[in-house]
Amino acid sequence: MIAQLINFAVVIIVLWIFALKPLKKLMDERGATIAGGLENAKKQEELLKAQQAEYDAALAQARIEASAIMKDAKKDAESKRAELLEKAQAESQAVVEAGKKQLLAEKAKMLDEAKAELVSLVVSATEKVLGEAAGGKVEARLVEESIKSM
Repeated sequence: MIAQLINFAVVIIVLWIFALKPLKKLMDERGATIAGGLENAKKQEELLKAQQAEYDAALAQARIEASAIMKDAKKDAESKRAELLEKAQAESQAVVEAGKKQLLAEKAKMLDEAKAELVSLVVSATEKVLGEAAGGKVEARLVEESIKSM
C-alpha cells in the first residue's frame, strides 16, 4: 500500500509539474487573451458608436447643404423662367408689331392700287359717256374730283 501511495504521489507530482502547471499557464494566457479581446471589442463598439454619430452629423449637414443648393437652384430656375418668359413675350410683341406694320403697309398699297384703278375706270367711263369730244381739262377735273371724293 505504501508502494501504491508512493506511486500515486509520484504520478501526482509528475502530473503537477508536467501537466497542471503548463495547463494552468495556458489557461491564464487564454483568459488574458479573452479579456483583451473583450476589452478590444468594447473599444471597437465605442469607436463604432462615435463613427456612427459622426456619420449622422455629416449626413445631416449634407442634407442641409443639399436643401440649400436645391433652394438656390429653384430660385435660379424661377429667375431664368421669368427671364425667358419675359423675353418670349417681348419677341411675340415684336412679331405682332411687325405683322401690324406689314398689314398697314399692304393695306396702304392696296388702297393706292385701288385708287389708281378706280381713277383709270372713272376716266374710261367718262370718256365713253362724254365721248371723245371732251378735252383734257374736263378729264383732269373729273379725275381730281373723284380722287377728292375717295
